[in-house]
Formats: sequence, structure tokens, C-alpha cells
Amino acid sequence: MRKLILASTSHWRKTILEKARIPFTIEKPDYEEDMTLKMPPAKLAAFLALGKAQSVAIKHADAVIVSADTFAEYKGELLGKPHTKDRAYNVLNMLSGKWHPIHTGIAVIDTKTGKKTVKTVTTKVHFRKLASEEIEAYVESGEPLQAGGSYTAQETGATFIDKIEGDFYAIVGLPIATLVPILAKYGIKR
Repeated sequence: MRKLILASTSHWRKTILEKARIPFTIEKPDYEEDMTLKMPPAKLAAFLALGKAQSVAIKHADAVIVSADTFAEYKGELLGKPHTKDRAYNVLNMLSGKWHPIHTGIAVIDTKTGKKTVKTVTTKVHFRKLASEEIEAYVESGEPLQAGGSYTAQETGATFIDKIEGDFYAIVGLPIATLVPILAKYGIKR
């Protein structure tokens, strides 16, 4: 079987790929993300995922590299990691009672043939109406400070979501239902 390398240090991407029961190793990408690039959010997610994959691919002669990049969007604005409590509160308050898309770009590169597949999976998420007290309590927990969109759908932030249109695993960071058939085309099977 071909060697599969996950170009990510994300705990959640690792966990999702493990659920697919595909053997893989992990290598941290040496890539500086630039969220200020002027391109539509869905294209940016794919572009950043490809950059991560390429940074690992150049180190291997015969492997399949997979990477991903995920972020939220609201009315054309990218919602990266808030880093501050004020920003997290403002983002969550803005999303309260509304729909927003989550874009996950995935990239797969075969370093032996040079073949690559790059695409974006977009999932729509709707938040129920949030009380300011629950936003404050969540922000105080520290969980949203390092999370794109200021929440984690796989942890406490899941309590804010009342509807999803699309792939839950894309929200978490790796659209496995899309990825597994792509990997099969590269000779990576369960």
C-alpha cells in the first residue's frame, strides 16, 4: 500500500482520518498561511490546503500527501481564530440566530506522479439565538479563542448549532466522505 502522510498537526483531523481506518503518518507542514490574500473564501481554503500539502510533498519521493484548511465566513468576511475574548464575543453575537458557511479546502498530492486533487467542501451552519450570558460563559472558558469562527462544533460550541446543511466532518476540519473516494484513486484504501 502507498504511504499516506497527513500534513497537519490538528488533533481533530488525525481523529477523523483514524476513523476511516486508513494507515497514515503525520508531518507538520512548513507553510505560513496568509488569510489576507484577495480571493473568494472557498478558493482561499483550497489554496491554503494546497500550500500545506506542497510544503510536505517536496520532502518525499513516493508518498500521498493530504492536507486541509478550514475556516468560517460571514457575509464575505473570513472568521479566523479570534485570539481575544472581545473578538470571540463579537463574532458569536454576530452569528447568533443566523446561517454561515464553513469552508474546508482539501488537497491530495501524489509525489511520485505529481498528480493532485484540490477542492473545497462548504457546509452551512445555523446558530440558534444565543443569550449574551451563555456567550460570555463560553468565551470565559477559553475554548473559542483558538477556534476558527470562535467556536468548536465538536466540543461545547456544538450546543449553539441547531441546523447543518452538508458534511459535519467538514466543519470539524476534514470532510472524510469526500476524501476517502479521492484517496482510493491514489491507491490509498482501507
